[in-house]
Amino acid sequence: MPIETFIPLPPEGQLYHGVFPGGRTGEEDDITAEELRTYERIVGKTAVWVYFSNNWFRDRGFPTQTAEWIRDAGSIPYIRLMLRSGLKHSRSEKVFTLQNIIEGQFDQDLHDWCVSARNFGTHLIVEYGTEVNSDSFAWSGILNGAGRTNGYGDPLQPDGPERFKDAYRRIISICREEKAENITWVFHADGEDHPNEPWNRMENYYPGDEWIDWIGVSIYGAYSPEYRYWNIFEPNMDAIYSRIEALAPDKPVIVAEFGTAKNNPLGDQAQWARDAITSLSPSHYPNLIGFSWWNEWWQNDGNWVNDTTMRVQDNPGLAAVFQELVGENPNVLGGISP
Repeated sequence: MPIETFIPLPPEGQLYHGVFPGGRTGEEDDITAEELRTYERIVGKTAVWVYFSNNWFRDRGFPTQTAEWIRDAGSIPYIRLMLRSGLKHSRSEKVFTLQNIIEGQFDQDLHDWCVSARNFGTHLIVEYGTEVNSDSFAWSGILNGAGRTNGYGDPLQPDGPERFKDAYRRIISICREEKAENITWVFHADGEDHPNEPWNRMENYYPGDEWIDWIGVSIYGAYSPEYRYWNIFEPNMDAIYSRIEALAPDKPVIVAEFGTAKNNPLGDQAQWARDAITSLSPSHYPNLIGFSWWNEWWQNDGNWVNDTTMRVQDNPGLAAVFQELVGENPNVLGGISP
């Protein structure tokens, strides 16, 4: 089977539609074909890509089984390459540090992974360093030198972001050595810098145009019914998009993750989604090529009243929004040949 080297961009004025279809445990790597079919059936459109995590605390191998069923379903596997020791880093990551990646401690694992990715033979979308400018993951600059400039590399660059760039470049370099040319590489930033300090700006983490194919962002409303902050999508998208456009004006942009919780008193989930999807127009964001909803449910504190759900199947109003603006919209494209 010949290697396909790039994913064609959608026709002008149209957008690709993807999804994280949810899982059974909240670990983001146990998605199922049944969950994907449920989402697609309710929305009324198939997904161009299906998003999921490849957790190295479970297995350092390429996720062949999941990638194959996604391909069989007519979608492109979109893999979050999660080099981490557990779901919650708790500032205690000792194994998969950026420095250890840079020093080559996982080179053989990465060579094996990239060979399997190459042998998969059809399109893959891959990201390392999800939401790196946030405080959510172990590859955050916070845990890797932060804003110091005297512990690593160039004294004119903050150590945390500089380490991240070098680690991500090493991963991509290894896949290039193994001729895994079927991978589209994504730099995935959070829509807001956390902490909001100059050294932690998204721009400082960008590996460079020669390394990255697409740029992705995450923008969420509220993470739970009890969350006391209701983030409005469009102003945040406007702000981060203008920064991306200045950073890499020729790169395609995707909303890799967006969503908001049902039953938060600060706002209506269905209306939030309507406003968000309506705003996602290529005329508004010329480099935008697609978006994917985070269609998951999870527990927060053991009280079911406070459970988070972003799933379309759990809210008829949300389902109606997706049916209208995604399923019935000819400018939102469904699954293409992998």
